[in-house]
Amino acid sequence: MTDSASLSGIDPLSARLRELAGYLAAPTVARLTEEQRALSLGIARRLVIDVATRLDRAIDTDRLWREWLRGGLPGAERLARICFARAEEHRWRDLSMLRSSPPPILPETDEAVADVPSIDAPLSDVDRAYLALQIADRRRFDALGHPALAVADLDDDIFRAVLLDIAGWRLSEVSHDHKRAAELGDAVRIATERHADEKGITHAGAAYHDQLGSGLADAARDAILRHDWPTLIALAAAAHRRSYGDMALALLTAETGALSSLLAPLGLDRAAMAPLEASLAMLPARAVADDGALPMSGLTA
Repeated sequence: MTDSASLSGIDPLSARLRELAGYLAAPTVARLTEEQRALSLGIARRLVIDVATRLDRAIDTDRLWREWLRGGLPGAERLARICFARAEEHRWRDLSMLRSSPPPILPETDEAVADVPSIDAPLSDVDRAYLALQIADRRRFDALGHPALAVADLDDDIFRAVLLDIAGWRLSEVSHDHKRAAELGDAVRIATERHADEKGITHAGAAYHDQLGSGLADAARDAILRHDWPTLIALAAAAHRRSYGDMALALLTAETGALSSLLAPLGLDRAAMAPLEASLAMLPARAVADDGALPMSGLTA
């Protein structure tokens, strides 16, 4: 049987030798686990399908993915960074949910009941901003609860690059149909304009940060106690004026000693940081940057 990779122009032997050479050049470097590979690949697949659907709902996304999987994803280096960041964040959140205790049961006193807002009570600006952040986070999962990259969270350049790669693949399919081929250009323009107007989790986090004012430190401390990592990441990203994805990867790859400086703008004391440090220390196969944190540039989502 002919190897499918050879049909797509990739020499399987050469690919395996390159992989082995990389391993021999740095045999002590930690490698991706199967879980990390599977999560990142699934996130990349869902991203490609979401962007392809925006371009043309008639695209056979299963066929597109199969062909790209055999021949290699265009812009793999670009996709690897954002998919890895999302996958590691998901692993962290899953681990925290498994290890965290259920919230304490409050006594049913009149005072406790008085603290519960009425269903008819209007939301405060802070609560409304927090709800918007939760909604933005929920959009980063598919219908089955699998982690995904929301298209609205993508950097404009990354979105356009993926869009054009898909458009190029689609053009090879419909090139015989001049009308449909011509329509691809308009579809790219419309999708690009639509994306430029979208706001994702970075924007929602910045809005919540601005509403908190002097309550920022308390909100960040509460987020750590609840293991509400998306809220903590979003607040830190807003404080640094960086994207959510930048901050997620910076936190996840930071040495313990670097966490305090990364989160300094949130006004957290040492005691408040302890649960965060413990949670990150327990994450299996966590990649830690040599300089304490990866540079916060070139990454979004």
